[in-house]
Amino acid sequence: MTSSRLPRPAGSPTLTVSVDSEIAEAHPGETVATVLLALGRQTFRHTDHLHAPRGLFCGMGVCFDCLVTIDGQPNVRACMTPVHAGMTIETGGPSDA
Repeated sequence: MTSSRLPRPAGSPTLTVSVDSEIAEAHPGETVATVLLALGRQTFRHTDHLHAPRGLFCGMGVCFDCLVTIDGQPNVRACMTPVHAGMTIETGGPSDA
């Protein structure tokens, strides 16, 4: 799959994160939402009641559509959270359990 990321200068640092138990590459300064979108993920979670898919909507922390679980903490906004090395990201939400 071709990455949807902008090109980075040669030698730019990378770090690894876990997304739904799969290792993924990320770059310092990226948000969790950026990493998920670069992986081709459009659905970050499903709503509790209707099980409707939700993903990136506003991209600036105003809505709650991009909620994921990060390092065991549920309901974290993916669009506002910078990645860090070793981060564990879980998508899907309660209705996928």
